Amino acid sequence: MSETAQVKQQGTAAFYGQAVASFGVAMGAVALGIYFLDADSWVRGFLAIGVLYLVTSCFTLAKVIRDRQEAGRIVSRVDQARLEKILAEHDPFQKL
Repeated sequence: MSETAQVKQQGTAAFYGQAVASFGVAMGAVALGIYFLDADSWVRGFLAIGVLYLVTSCFTLAKVIRDRQEAGRIVSRVDQARLEKILAEHDPFQKL
């Protein structure tokens, strides 16, 4: 049986920290921009709700993509295990 070593991809702590900091800076900049915008409060409220909806949609999209990738890996591993089982049980010298 052949075993394929899969490299587990994992982000470093620095990458995680950079991503969190980047998200915080971006949200803070947009919040300040909306707060100091020279417009009526309902316009600022509309923009704030729009930004929050966009952020939650991005998180949901990222989760769906990650879940689909993980499901694909599981199916691939199951298919590989089935193939290895069939090959291990196959006797080429057995009469049909």
